[in-house]
Amino acid sequence: MPNQQQFSNVSKNYLSCFYEILDEMILNMMEAELTDSISHNFIVQMIPHHRAAIGMSRNILQYTTDVPLQAIASNIITEQTKSIANMQRILDQCSTLKNDQQDLRLYQRRTDLIMQAMFSEMEQAASTNNINADFIREMIPHHRGAVRMSQHALHFPVCPELVPILQAIIVSQLEGIREMELLLRQMGNT
Repeated sequence: MPNQQQFSNVSKNYLSCFYEILDEMILNMMEAELTDSISHNFIVQMIPHHRAAIGMSRNILQYTTDVPLQAIASNIITEQTKSIANMQRILDQCSTLKNDQQDLRLYQRRTDLIMQAMFSEMEQAASTNNINADFIREMIPHHRGAVRMSQHALHFPVCPELVPILQAIIVSQLEGIREMELLLRQMGNT
């Protein structure tokens, strides 16, 4: 039987916290109270998504000494905290824009598929003693999920106040993916 590497205490602590945050995110996104407003539904599912990114970033910041990764994690905290505040600010107003049942079904069906793919990719990300690389491999599908959810929402009537938030999520998280992929290559991981 091959000798399997044991996790260090730091890796155990990091991974345990990561999976706790991931489980909470999945629960809160799947159990969000949906209405007949795509704008509302996007917001109530994206807020726990962003909160998870903030928690995951705080988790890696407890352990990493990698300066570029610290900058990425700090940027995630700043950007997604701002995005949550913006979404909370417009939630009540945006919830009044109702969508027809056909749009709601089409929107939610694809959104559910995007979320399931994201959850699966995050759950299957490598768990190693290289927590810096682990964080990146976990966060890339997290960002991709937000990009895909935002791009998808733009195919439907949403409140005008939500549109710049969707666009900002797409731009910032695509840039974050590029930064993380580059850093992962520089670490010698793919």
